[in-house]
Amino acid sequence: MITLNGIGTFAFIVGLLTVTPGLDTALILRTAALGHRRRAWGVVLGIQSGTLTWGVLTSLGVTALLTVSHLAYEILRWAGAAYLVWMGGRLLWGTWCHPPGPGPRVARDATGAGAGTGGSLLGGWRQGFVTNLLNPKMGAFYVAILPQFLPAGGSRLVPGVLLAGVHILLAVVWACALIAFARMLRGRLQRPSARRLLDRVTGTVIAAFGIRLALGQ
Repeated sequence: MITLNGIGTFAFIVGLLTVTPGLDTALILRTAALGHRRRAWGVVLGIQSGTLTWGVLTSLGVTALLTVSHLAYEILRWAGAAYLVWMGGRLLWGTWCHPPGPGPRVARDATGAGAGTGGSLLGGWRQGFVTNLLNPKMGAFYVAILPQFLPAGGSRLVPGVLLAGVHILLAVVWACALIAFARMLRGRLQRPSARRLLDRVTGTVIAAFGIRLALGQ
């Protein structure tokens, strides 16, 4: 069985991973800062659905293919890199094709959702889920860390889901803090030029993650 000490150690490790600025942070902040409340929570749910999927697959031993099969890892790596570069590129292209005018402009994200309280929850979930699932380093992290906390004998699925649930809980708490912080910035982002700057920064970060993933660094 998993001990409380083991759960605490695992929570500390994934807690550090969660608060480290990265792609998930950029997606949540950008979506929430532009006022996509439903879509922002969709992104959060999608990311955590991906985390749960990685936890289940690791517990079942499926993700071990990423470490023993170079081809499987390369396919997933290039698919993830292409998706991130495409998503970041769309954000950047949107800032060049729709320069800010004298009046307020409706911001659009990488999947074409408008700003305000709208934005599809399902669209956000899909964006977060695909982004998380196409990240082979997420799978590699779970392959390296999760088995160390699973019991040697008996079923590993239930303990694996429990530990993934700890990760998800911490990530949701952090997402709440990010969304609350992003809502404080909404007033400053009413200017089209500020929204364009945010899109350019976020698009550059996302595309850079994709290029870094493609280069294998």
